Amino acid sequence: MCQNRRVPRALLSVYDKTGVVEFARALHDAGWELLASGGTAKTLGDSGLPVIDIATLTGYPAILGHRVVTLHPAVHGGILADTSDAAHLDDLARHDIEPIDLVAVSLYPFVSRPSIELIDIGGPSLVRGAAKNHARVAVVTDRSQYAEVLDELRQHGAVRAEMRRKFAARAFAVTAAYDTQVAAWFAERATEQPEQTALPETITLRLEREATLRYGENPHQRGARYHVVGERSWWSQSEQLGGKEMSYLNVFDADAAWSLVHRFNDPAAAVIKHANPCGLAVADDITTAYVRAHECDPLSAFGGIVALNRSMTKAAAEALVNVFTEVVIAPSFEPGALEVLLTKMNLRVLRAPAPFRDGRSLRAVDGAVLLQDHDAPSDDTSAWEVAGTVQPTAAQMRDAVVAWVTCAATSSNAIVLARDGRAVGIGAGQQNRVDAARIACARAGERANGSVAASDAFFPFRDGPDVLAAAGVSLIVQPGGSVRDEESIAAANEHDIVMMFTGVRHFRH
Repeated sequence: MCQNRRVPRALLSVYDKTGVVEFARALHDAGWELLASGGTAKTLGDSGLPVIDIATLTGYPAILGHRVVTLHPAVHGGILADTSDAAHLDDLARHDIEPIDLVAVSLYPFVSRPSIELIDIGGPSLVRGAAKNHARVAVVTDRSQYAEVLDELRQHGAVRAEMRRKFAARAFAVTAAYDTQVAAWFAERATEQPEQTALPETITLRLEREATLRYGENPHQRGARYHVVGERSWWSQSEQLGGKEMSYLNVFDADAAWSLVHRFNDPAAAVIKHANPCGLAVADDITTAYVRAHECDPLSAFGGIVALNRSMTKAAAEALVNVFTEVVIAPSFEPGALEVLLTKMNLRVLRAPAPFRDGRSLRAVDGAVLLQDHDAPSDDTSAWEVAGTVQPTAAQMRDAVVAWVTCAATSSNAIVLARDGRAVGIGAGQQNRVDAARIACARAGERANGSVAASDAFFPFRDGPDVLAAAGVSLIVQPGGSVRDEESIAAANEHDIVMMFTGVRHFRH
């Protein structure tokens, strides 16, 4: 009778075969009987392991192009049976079904190349059934769990309840994430062809905790970084090489810095404080770029985040290490540079790939979420228009791009002054645009003379351009679109400076 059986049974049905032979061999050596689906059964059999193919167990071969393999009472009955229930035992005996004690499944990699044929049906059914019956069955959904199971068997002779519960929770998260990926793909495909840019009616998110942070925005708040399952993230591929644990604001500010420097093709350095640039420069080499970026506002750079879009040189590291900096990010580190940085025990040093800059951005509000496309400030000036009578020079246009892209990364209302490839004055987060202009000019000081200015939105009055012109600004680039545009244009003409319209606004809150 099946209820008197003493030999435990494991069912293995894995798309990813990595490590499965070793896992199965260890189970066999521990006295387990092995069951497996077609591909997995062949892999185990070819390795010399005794294995029962699911087709032998059910009496049916895989049919419908492998769409139906494990969907059978002989399989799911063995998984879902509650052996403490007499009625269940009677059913097992009546239908000659043996209990299954462990189920190991890895699902089809749908997210790698989404298609109808990669929508796994049997796999999630096995996982959910085993997870539901975790009071008796252990469910393994990742090869990283193989070692845990084997250690448990060696130490305790069985997979104990605590591990079964932990694995069941992971299993339901895996199937939920898988369904999320499929649902998101269908939502995108369901968009009407003439409206390919429309936002989907429904969005299903699955988040997996990737890192517990030192704390949240403040030390009394907890914080963690989660990965959106199915989305690419440079954070998932980054490596912290030194320093303390990251905090919530370290992550937030580092992301802003990394995104900004990768808006430039030339060597660029950004210094970020409270998610706003306080320094930005492009140059022929990365060391010069960092030094010039720091010179924009050395006072605000204290305790800031530094990002470089080129390999960190030893010279740049030596310049940086004398400034209190929370985080530095670079794609790589030249010989000697990392050793210099690591002399500062608390300096967080990150090596990271370029950001992917795809997908959409989410922001929580009370009981709801705001969603939008990512903003993508561009250095393409082909659509810019000269609105006044004064024409720009090539040098002014290069500085205008620096100011414009940096301004788009600055909290509104924002004004950025740039000169010679570097930001020289930044006014951020003001309730009115004229105050943002005054702050930017004050921070630039004499460097404002001959600089160019960028505004993230149009000037509602001419007072902003008047402030900039009085400080010596030679060009103003702004979106345009105000009912009083003519007043701003007239101010530019009166002051003999260039006025350019981009036609694009870059509010940032």
